[in-house]
Order: sequence, then structure tokens, then C-alpha cells
Amino acid sequence: MLEEFKKFALRGNVVDLAVGVIIGAAFGAIVTSAVQDLFMPVIGAITGGLDFSNYYVPLSSKVQSGLAYAEAKKQGAVLGYGQFITVALNFMIVAFVLFLVIRAMNKLAAREEKKPEAVAEVPADVKILAEIRDILATRPAA
Repeated sequence: MLEEFKKFALRGNVVDLAVGVIIGAAFGAIVTSAVQDLFMPVIGAITGGLDFSNYYVPLSSKVQSGLAYAEAKKQGAVLGYGQFITVALNFMIVAFVLFLVIRAMNKLAAREEKKPEAVAEVPADVKILAEIRDILATRPAA
């Protein structure tokens, strides 16, 4: 059973998947930072300094108004629609960035396909042997 597990775990697809997951997590951290540290402040500046992540509707009378979303959640049930807007924007930006990356990769792959492959020159002795084979194939059997 150990041998079978080693065979499974070291299969090419499993290793490729593991590398993809690790790179994907790192890429996700980069995109999350880009959204939180670059895009959301610009969106906040355009909208007059609004911070979407602190928009919520209190569902409990225990929640005081004017608190930050994290503090309001500690006091009682709240509907955090601002956090949802932030996550939805994050998703849209991630999807757009992935679209651009995959589009660029597809263009590179298309360029690679268009390159003509160099045809290897057939050696002279192979040409002669092929001619002899063809001549022998055309001769009637004796």
C-alpha cells in the first residue's frame, strides 16, 4: 500500500496541481493586496472617502449605531452588505486580472504555433536506402 501511495503522490498531475495551488495562493495574496491597498483607496477617494467594508444594517437592537463593522458584529447580528461589496469588487478584479493573464498566455501559445518548424534534412544514405526500397517494391516477385 505504501508503494501504491508513493506512485500516486509522485504522479506528474499531482505535483503539477500542488505547484498550481501554491502559486495560486501566492497570486491571490498579491491580488488581495492590490485590491485593498491600491484599488479600494482610489475607489474610496472617488466616492468621497467612503469605506464600503463598514456598511452594515443592524439586525439586533443591541448594536449601537456608528460603530465599525467588526465592533458591531461583536455586539449582535448585523447584515454586512459593505463587506460583501468589497469582496465582490475583489472577485471582479481577480477575475479580470486572470482574464488578462490567460489572454496573454493564449497569445504567446498562438505565436509559438505559427512558427514554422525546421524540417530536418534527411541524410544521403537514408535517401539511397529509401530509393532502393522503392525500386525493390516495384519489381515483380520472381
